[in-house]
Order: sequence, then structure tokens, then C-alpha cells
Amino acid sequence: MGFQHQFAWRLTGTLASPVVEVQSLDPYNPQETFNDKLTILDVKARDAAGRVFQVEIQLSAYADLTARMLYGWADLYRRQLRRGQEYSILKPTYAIWLLDQTLRDDTPAYAHRYRMRDDRGQNLLDHGGIWIFELNKFAVQQVETEQQRWLKFFNEGEHLDDEKLPEWMQTPVMRQAMSTLTAFSEKDRAYHAYQARQEFLRQQRSIQQELEKERAAKEAERQAKEAALQAKEAALAEVARLKALLQQQKDG
Repeated sequence: MGFQHQFAWRLTGTLASPVVEVQSLDPYNPQETFNDKLTILDVKARDAAGRVFQVEIQLSAYADLTARMLYGWADLYRRQLRRGQEYSILKPTYAIWLLDQTLRDDTPAYAHRYRMRDDRGQNLLDHGGIWIFELNKFAVQQVETEQQRWLKFFNEGEHLDDEKLPEWMQTPVMRQAMSTLTAFSEKDRAYHAYQARQEFLRQQRSIQQELEKERAAKEAERQAKEAALQAKEAALAEVARLKALLQQQKDG
């Protein structure tokens, strides 16, 4: 379990106990509609201390994604307790999200850590949190931390030659990660599912861009018509005012 242990530890900076349980749920979770989530990995793990880890690679970002992140974390945290059990048995829960699209347009930062704190930075309870990594913002060339090493692997792993790994991949854990990726790629069904999902993503991005352009064009047209109508109404009102003024002068 060393590979999964190192993965959760390095990304969150949490020195977790050895992972004792790993569950992979719905790899290549398909979209039923355009607005559905598109997820290619959902892994849940528990370490020897009972702490819970969830890892999701999310290819599409949408308006309600942050609400889903918080709901998912809360659900994982809640599921630790069964009826009649004490709150004292609750363990920290860590949700790790790797995003292919931008979630935060207001900052160039690619890593975000959200925990339960007040406005002075004091923890209400140190029971994990939500870690978000926007891979499309990650552009580090020189690896300096283990977190950067993992993020670079997620960005570039599919293009690496497992027989000629770069220097930043020359660690036992990263070689194991590459071996896992290579074994994954050799499974025809999984490989073709991955390729199909990538193509699907490209198509959906293109559709999304076209929809946004169409919405923008319709909105511009609506605003232009509204402005023209307002101008016409203003002109008619001015004509009516002038007529009334002339009539008053005649009557006077």
C-alpha cells in the first residue's frame, strides 16, 4: 500500500499512517447529460489511524462543483458514525480533487486548501479538509517538493517513456506510480475507455464553447433590441411632450 500512502501524504502534507484499505469506485464515470459530472477516478482509502481519504480526478468544472465537493466531504465524514455511536470516534477526512479545468478565475494559484477555521485562522476542529489542485494552472518545470512531483506526474505521466524516466521521476514511489500507469495502459479495455473519454471531453469542451458563444450572441442581440426599444420609447415620449407643449402655447 506504499504507493497510495505516499500519494495521499505528499498531496495533503499529512503524515498519515500506512493505508490499510483502498476502494476504487466508478473509474470513467460517464456523463448522462452535458451538465453531469465527468470523473475518471474515484478512490477512497483509510489509513491505520482510521483517517479517511478520497481522491477524485475531475475533468470538467461547472457551477455547482464546489457545492458537490463540500457535500461529498461532509457525507464521507458523516458515514463514519452509525446509530448510537459517539462523536469521539470520528476521524479526520481528507478530500483531494485534481481538476483539469480552472475552478478559481480570481487567482493564479493552482493549490487550494480549505479547512474549518474562523476569521482569525483558528481551527474549530482539525479533522481534515478539502484540497483542490488545478492541474491546468500547474506549470512548474523544476520540481522542488513532493507535492510538485506528484502534480507534474499527473500532468505529464501519459507522455513519459517508462524506460527513460526524467530525473524528477527517479524515486522508488514515482517509479512504482509509473509502473502502475503503464500496467493500466496495457489493459485494452481501460486504455480504449480512457481514449474515448478524452475524445468525449474534447467534444464537450467544443460544444460548451459554441453554446457560450451562442448565448453571448443572443444576449448581445437582446440588449441591442432592448436599447432600440428604449430609444424609440424615449423618442415617442419626447414627441408627445413637444406636442403637449405646443398645444399649451396655442391654448394660451
